[in-house]
Amino acid sequence: MSIVDLKRSADLVSRWAGGSGAKTVFVREVASLMAAVDEPYLATLHQKADLVVPDGVPLVWTGRLRGIGSELGRVPGADLLDAVCRHSLSTGQSHYFFGGKPGVAEEMVKRLAERHRGLAVAGTLSPPFREIGPDFKMEGQALAELEEIRQANPDFIWVGISSPKQEYWMMQAAERLPRGVLIGVGAAFDFHSGAVRRAPRWMRDNGLEWLHRLSSEPRRLWRRYLVLAPRFVFAVALESVRRKV
Repeated sequence: MSIVDLKRSADLVSRWAGGSGAKTVFVREVASLMAAVDEPYLATLHQKADLVVPDGVPLVWTGRLRGIGSELGRVPGADLLDAVCRHSLSTGQSHYFFGGKPGVAEEMVKRLAERHRGLAVAGTLSPPFREIGPDFKMEGQALAELEEIRQANPDFIWVGISSPKQEYWMMQAAERLPRGVLIGVGAAFDFHSGAVRRAPRWMRDNGLEWLHRLSSEPRRLWRRYLVLAPRFVFAVALESVRRKV
């Protein structure tokens, strides 16, 4: 996990966007980190990513309990997207939005453009559903989609195809793109398009956004928050005990 907060993350990726070679950014919360524990190849991708930022409040709390100061702060994907879009108004950097159900990316762009007048949008693409896992190969239609992105030549490629699909996809895409920062933001597409209502600010600030999301999509998210998240708490507690022994 990188020791960053929202401002530092936004500043860092904005600087990267002007250089050559593609960069990758993973936005992580508790459940997605535990998924990496269960899948060695996914864990390897986290080590190869250029930046891994803490989305979940528990990750920030855990870091601070271990002596990391205020330089570690929560970096939600939706907030990072908004911050980078705002920053890009002064640089002219462009954005490509890859993911979401049909129409979601377009609605998100419309709302973002209203909020950030002058936002440079290089394009949007909502790919068809496909299985993306450790054995995924960038070929056929997936390769054609990537060529569309390459032709658009964006500074930022925002990826919202859910985790860990987006991490598998980004790492292969980065190998084939000459430049740009790929950032996996998952549910940010739904939040910014209005397809899904985001948790109130007070819940986000107090580590309760998971409860709001679970109540909104229980069938899809129950394992993430009722199985993987408790495993993280247990693992942290066990490690803390071992450190004291």
